[in-house]
Amino acid sequence: MPEEISKTELLRESTQRLVRTVDSLPDEAFAAPSGLPAWNRAQVVAHLTLNAEGLAGALTGLVQGEPTPMYRSQEARDEDIDKLAAAELPELRARLLAATTEFGDAMAAVPEGAWGTEIERVPGGSTFRAGAVPGMRLREVEIHHADLDAGYTRADWSLEFATLLLDSMAKRGAWSEPFRVRPTDVAGTWEFGEGGPTVTGTAADAGWWLTGRGTGEGLTSDSGGDLPGIGAW
Repeated sequence: MPEEISKTELLRESTQRLVRTVDSLPDEAFAAPSGLPAWNRAQVVAHLTLNAEGLAGALTGLVQGEPTPMYRSQEARDEDIDKLAAAELPELRARLLAATTEFGDAMAAVPEGAWGTEIERVPGGSTFRAGAVPGMRLREVEIHHADLDAGYTRADWSLEFATLLLDSMAKRGAWSEPFRVRPTDVAGTWEFGEGGPTVTGTAADAGWWLTGRGTGEGLTSDSGGDLPGIGAW
């Protein structure tokens, strides 16, 4: 999986940056609002921790021949985030570090022939390929690191990650209206449906907007008006 190997290398560096940010936050900063509506920073860190644990558990189950969903249920996932976010801060920090280590070990243990295996997000719910996990986790780490609103922003994203994010978002489909994105800092055009206006700006600004964040700061549309509607994230 050459492409996934590249994502794995990016993820290793991204994870190190995230852990450094979380470790550097003063205790009182965890209760402050994050960039996500209704979530404080502790909840963002808890989500990142449980996401790593869930993916690690699913990959470990795959290796052991015991299919394991990522989460027990959507309700349990939400409850676990709130519970962990309310834990003592040394526990939250330690859980994040342990989860990232556990996830890395689980990734390394997956045999080459198993990356095509489907994994359930929740029992009986949607599935994803094991091979998609490096990219999934990379997006979680980079986007939510910026969501922490703790000094790391989309401007800090590597051009390689911003490009991968555009690739991922272009595959989502179901956009409320067609448009295309033509970044000013990387070659290529990303199609979101057929036709429509062309949106320009940096790849990071475009990726941030496509994930439903901000109002399209730094972007312009050649339609001469507002940016296209992208629907709910």
